[in-house]
Amino acid sequence: MWTLPNILTLSRIVALPLLAFLLWWPDWRLGYGLAFVLYVLMGITDYFDGYLARTSGAVSRLGVFLDPIADKIMVATVILTLTAQGILRGPYVGDMHVIAGLVILVREIAVSGLREFLGGLQVSMPVSRLAKWKTTFQLVCLGALILGVAWPEWTVDVMGLTINFPHTVGLTTLWAAAVLTVITGWDYLRVGLKHMD
Repeated sequence: MWTLPNILTLSRIVALPLLAFLLWWPDWRLGYGLAFVLYVLMGITDYFDGYLARTSGAVSRLGVFLDPIADKIMVATVILTLTAQGILRGPYVGDMHVIAGLVILVREIAVSGLREFLGGLQVSMPVSRLAKWKTTFQLVCLGALILGVAWPEWTVDVMGLTINFPHTVGLTTLWAAAVLTVITGWDYLRVGLKHMD
């Protein structure tokens, strides 16, 4: 049970309160810089816990259970905290970017419930390649949004509008992740519907 992959997964869950604490004050640029470093480290552990479990033959039921939960609560923690602090706001549409974050959260909850339902029927629902892209866009967008607050000087001029480059990348990839979230969520739902009365 206490294998290195499981310890790495648990470390992400244990680090979440610290990450939320660092993100709570948008005016604290150092805090956001530290949050970005912590977020990147959490992303690295996300890669290595799965890699080590597969290559060392240490895949366990605890790891299979905890890894997706750790990923989902990390994404939810960052989205909710950034929303609360007004970071999901941009030019032209203001805080409408919150809708993209909401779409991601709703899908994660729905797919988790669907997996639990199908698990009871002994039906597996493997992660698709598109879902992996969705996860990549999620990780990139949230990291970029955090970095944009930590480094507000990183600005560029686009058609006469001065924008923070990381923040804009974050909002753009947030919407890309939301679109992929809808597509992959629908794919999973179609699989689930085949096993419902």
